[in-house]
Amino acid sequence: MTLTRQTFISPAFLLHCLCWLVLATGLVLPAAAHTTRTHRVHKVHRKHSRHRIHIPRMLPTFIPTARTGYATVLRGRASWYGRRFQGLRTTSGERFNRHEYTCAHKTLPFGTRLRVTNLATGATVVVRVTDRGPFRHQRILDLAEVAARPLGLVEAGAATVVAEIVASGTPLGQADTPTNLASLQAGDPNPSAPFTAYLLPMLADAQPADVVAAATAPEPAATAAPRFAVQAGTFADTQGAQAMQARILTIDQALPAEVVTVTVDGRPLNRVVVGQLDSWLAAETVRRNLQLWGITGQVYQLPADQAGAAKVAVQPVASQPLAAAPHN
Repeated sequence: MTLTRQTFISPAFLLHCLCWLVLATGLVLPAAAHTTRTHRVHKVHRKHSRHRIHIPRMLPTFIPTARTGYATVLRGRASWYGRRFQGLRTTSGERFNRHEYTCAHKTLPFGTRLRVTNLATGATVVVRVTDRGPFRHQRILDLAEVAARPLGLVEAGAATVVAEIVASGTPLGQADTPTNLASLQAGDPNPSAPFTAYLLPMLADAQPADVVAAATAPEPAATAAPRFAVQAGTFADTQGAQAMQARILTIDQALPAEVVTVTVDGRPLNRVVVGQLDSWLAAETVRRNLQLWGITGQVYQLPADQAGAAKVAVQPVASQPLAAAPHN
């Protein structure tokens, strides 16, 4: 006869196992939670890091070449920036001071003075360009806080303004409403566009002293400044070139995009060219912004005899697919 011993699990053994289970759970779960949290933090960090690399998605307004006896006028939305950027270094190298009459523009030379007027209220200030921007919401200017307050931008956030380039000796600060404000508005060639820039004939008594002096002084031998253009596409058929031209004008109506027909290796080609631009920086800015919209272009300098011509003459470059212009 075989005796079978009855076995059972004692309460003490169960309690012992339960303690070990609780201990193991307390060690494993925090480690897993830490891994998940770390992964999530890194994911969010990478996400926000991408946003810190700012890529302008709005084309700068094309600024016409200055002419004696004409005022350069810009019209569009203006915003402001203040305390958050206090003391930070601007693109020009100066430290931003929200208590100084300064502003940011995409392409105007640093030191350019603008007389900015709120079209709704007539309030006017004179500011100096020290920074680059803005690059969002189709705005043309970012004003420092002290300059934005008289225009009502601090309360409204943004407003439609007209900005006129004035003489370098014009005092900064609040100013009287320009007497030719109605003319500035009437001279807008495209009032329905979100922003534009144009030349407006100046009255003889309204011209700055340095402009009048420059007009009356004997002119030195003219030396043509270098001009640049962006070749945005090459097409065998005219329809494709015209479609590209229309696409560029849809992005920014102020860009001087046109179709030029050239002959390469005995066959006609249609090239879409954006020009003439005052500097390589302006042309490169246009090229990069077009690239953001899926249009790959190439920057080149116009020959001296073609700079300032009414139509852009395209130099005979190779007809292979265009590549992005090299960066400095």
